[in-house]
Amino acid sequence: MTSNTSFTLTATCPASSGIVAAVTSYLSDQGCYLSELHQFDDEDTGRFFLRTVGRFEVNTISLDTLRTGFAPVAKTLSMEWAFHDTLAPMKTLIMVSKFDHCLEDLLYRVRKKELTIDITAVVSNHKDCRALAEREGIRFVHLPVTPDNKAQQEQALLDIVSETQTELVVLARYMQILSDDLCQSLKGRAINIHHSFLPGFKGAKPYHQAYERGVKLIGATAHYVTADLDEGPIIEQSVQPVDHTYTPEQLVAVGRDTETMALARAVKLHSEHRVFLDGNKTVIFK
Repeated sequence: MTSNTSFTLTATCPASSGIVAAVTSYLSDQGCYLSELHQFDDEDTGRFFLRTVGRFEVNTISLDTLRTGFAPVAKTLSMEWAFHDTLAPMKTLIMVSKFDHCLEDLLYRVRKKELTIDITAVVSNHKDCRALAEREGIRFVHLPVTPDNKAQQEQALLDIVSETQTELVVLARYMQILSDDLCQSLKGRAINIHHSFLPGFKGAKPYHQAYERGVKLIGATAHYVTADLDEGPIIEQSVQPVDHTYTPEQLVAVGRDTETMALARAVKLHSEHRVFLDGNKTVIFK
């Protein structure tokens, strides 16, 4: 099987009758076999969402010809759509500060081929994770951020994204607040991870604050980055029960586990084109 024999189609449009028939009929007429099909009609917003996975059964078809022929069909439905090479890894840039557990976990999953991503670079405002990235043969870029150079460094980040044709940016415990302009530039293609105590436990040492309040659940949330801090559309959440016997240090350890699990699942869902933005919500076909 070559890289262009399998594809994923993602599409969204105003809800109406005949959408599935129009899409599947076109693909069938082109000699495509559909192995997976998901659809959802959001009655609150009047939007229709569709994801299908297929393969070519004739050698004369390619993704380019499939796209060209589908454009008129999509236009009649006012559809936003994209065909993706299913086997092509998604170009992904990872941002990190000093905590390395999420980065380490993502690198491990890439090595084990659990994630179909190609890491274009690791960008950090500190040098702590340089050795970790370079051990894997991955480009490490140090962009220290101060109030005076924040705009300049964010532009440098966007330059790297453009240069490497990065499709996804992952904030793997990157401890800097992104500007509104940068959030807008990365809309729908930047994922952040945070502990789910927010907004209850803000500031330093949230797990120690949680210990003082006797929490019974430790959680983490992976979401798309927006200008509203930690309020972007949610992709994945992870929780683990705890009790009064846990020390603050043990809560931190549990927190690391929930963060890595939620972030890895979110990256996998996005890289497989399973996530659709629906206002401030997401539609996810698992």
